[in-house]
Amino acid sequence: MKRQDALDYHSKGRPGKIAVVATKPLTNQRDLGLAYSPGVAEPCLEIKNTPEDAYKYTSKGNLVAVVTNGTAVLGLGNIGALAGKPVMEGKGNLFKQFADIDVFDLEVGSEDPDDMIRFCQLLEPTVGGINLEDIRSPDCFYIEETLRKTMKIPVFHDDQHGTAIISGAALLNAVEIVDKQLSEVKVVFSGAGAAAISTAEHYVRLGVLRENIIMCDREGVIFVGRGSKHIDPYKARFATTSMARTLTEALIGADVFVGLSAAGAVTGAMVAGMAAHPIIFALANPVPEIHPQEVRAVRDDAIIATGRSDYANQINNVLCFPFIFRGALDVRATEINEEMKMAATRALAALAKEDVPENVTQLYGLTSVKFGPEYLIPFPFDPRVLLWVAPAVAWAAVASGVAGNFVDLETYRDQLEGRLGRARGIMRGIINRAHHDPKRIVFPEGEELKIIRASQILVDEGIAHPILLGRAERIRDTADQNGISLDGIRIEDPGTSKSRETYATQLFQQRQRKGLSLAESHQRLYKGIYFGSVMVAAGDADAMVGGLGKHYPETIRPALEVIGAHPDIGLVSGLYMLVFPQHVVFFGDTTVNIDPTAQQLATIALSSAQIVRTFGVSPRVAMLSFSNFGSVDHPDTRKVAEAVRLVRAQDPTLIIDGEMQADTAFDEEVLASRYPFSALKESANLLIFPNLSAGNIAYKLLTKLGGATAIGPILVGMKHPVHVLEQGADVQEIINMAAVAVIDAQERYRA
Repeated sequence: MKRQDALDYHSKGRPGKIAVVATKPLTNQRDLGLAYSPGVAEPCLEIKNTPEDAYKYTSKGNLVAVVTNGTAVLGLGNIGALAGKPVMEGKGNLFKQFADIDVFDLEVGSEDPDDMIRFCQLLEPTVGGINLEDIRSPDCFYIEETLRKTMKIPVFHDDQHGTAIISGAALLNAVEIVDKQLSEVKVVFSGAGAAAISTAEHYVRLGVLRENIIMCDREGVIFVGRGSKHIDPYKARFATTSMARTLTEALIGADVFVGLSAAGAVTGAMVAGMAAHPIIFALANPVPEIHPQEVRAVRDDAIIATGRSDYANQINNVLCFPFIFRGALDVRATEINEEMKMAATRALAALAKEDVPENVTQLYGLTSVKFGPEYLIPFPFDPRVLLWVAPAVAWAAVASGVAGNFVDLETYRDQLEGRLGRARGIMRGIINRAHHDPKRIVFPEGEELKIIRASQILVDEGIAHPILLGRAERIRDTADQNGISLDGIRIEDPGTSKSRETYATQLFQQRQRKGLSLAESHQRLYKGIYFGSVMVAAGDADAMVGGLGKHYPETIRPALEVIGAHPDIGLVSGLYMLVFPQHVVFFGDTTVNIDPTAQQLATIALSSAQIVRTFGVSPRVAMLSFSNFGSVDHPDTRKVAEAVRLVRAQDPTLIIDGEMQADTAFDEEVLASRYPFSALKESANLLIFPNLSAGNIAYKLLTKLGGATAIGPILVGMKHPVHVLEQGADVQEIINMAAVAVIDAQERYRA
């Protein structure tokens, strides 16, 4: 991750990562009167008479304050409240993205823990809960304990409890796999801060014996009588009578290692001395105490977890805090107690034993996932986590008597599912899946700054192996002038490439009966779009992404000439993915076929549905027209109806119907009441337009006026993966399209 990339991410566009968004209209004088004076007086009076009505008339019930004084920020230490603000905004972003919880990030300019306590106490009328963050130990214990005793809203210090809850779930499953008992395992901690102490206490509640825990800080083992001024009352709870004095000595014969300290704190030799089937949680970030490959070099019987996404068993706090608060807020809990934390741990552990649905495995580029040493806990982007953890927490709050509101669990799960549509995670899932098996992506406009910058990110994130076409000197100069590293990026100059002669011959052989001479083949290869197309056709690249500075036909025509349509499909079409806040809709054809026949429409529908499936989405296809199921008899409507018949004949399993109007495709009530015979029982997510005009106009209007993020055009039906950028696409759009190209290539080459 480059420093400038991080700074640009936080500064470009609207500074920061979060914003307040209005939830009610304010478009006329009446709205103004309702929102403010005089209408606002009515809910004020209701709340004065019945304080609980604040949850009915205000955002309090869905609002969390993320509060810090910046004394222990990430791995940065005491950098102060203001410098910690980007982290708190990031926490707010995660709350919203994973659990639809609104956040005020509040940075307190005092290191006095009593100031923090008083500040939070004064917030109680404003928010439904408080997430304490990045506060040094032992102040964090004192602050949280005091607030829990004096406040009637949930207070939760994620640095303490998040790791405890999630690693506790991993521990439950790990000891089951290795057939050990919690009451018998010896656990060694490297680190004695807030996370380590809270995790150790949570393990004790799970069944680990306190006397079987050894905790090490910077001075070594915390033992009875050590007499160090650094042993505060919280560390003292884990002072051991063991004769071990160093981490190395403590690990001899240990069953479990929990690292919450620093990179490289543990060596392979230390792991070699652990008990049979050791459980190793090396959770320092970004570099763990010991890498999994170092463990494997000395112990093939170990179960390993880290905090990183590029290894199995990622223990990431995002699996905890959004869902703990979601459940607590929804039952108006007065606190987050031990029963609720334990419920979260057991819910995560239980979910890992469930069959993992295909849409989740596809997000991670895996064919199957089974409970075992490589899968102890759910994936962070598994949408089922919300549906398991939040209800478990809510029910534990009710059962333990701290809930102010009862929820019916079945109804509650339905409500949770409606909060977060697939849109929130689909692009994250695509990029994550690409990361697991990156492919070679050739960029014809390799000299463009945006392409170079995007390529650097693709390499840094492990999404793809970029190949830039262009003059090497020009590319290197542009990279140097902009501080961009070209490590891991291949540069190929079409004018001097060693493959030029071979490619020219290949192009000539393919196009010689289309009027192209060998000399003209040589000439065309000076153009990156032709060179890249031949490169993909020859198997020297897995996919091509181009068109940044060209009109659409200038990109697609060479690709069609050189690569062409897949022989099993016979027709190329353009598909757009439109991402809305709550849902994703695919549009086809939006870019290629001007006036398709019924057979061509059927082909577009079938090939588009197949692409949609590769993104982990089950297609529900609406074939659009200006008519609903024969309400207008016209050649255009009959064409669409015929296309539906042809699709059903070729793939009876595909959910498809039409012809229908666009609003009908999204109105489940109308479908059920007026057209109960329709195969569509839910809103459509793949729309097939009757002609290019309709599709192109629709996606552009929704992008500009409807607030949708458009990803595309995704070329469907090509013999090899080729995808086209919109003119002037920004860096993130290039990255998104490259990730889509990688997924496309993964699917083709797996087949």
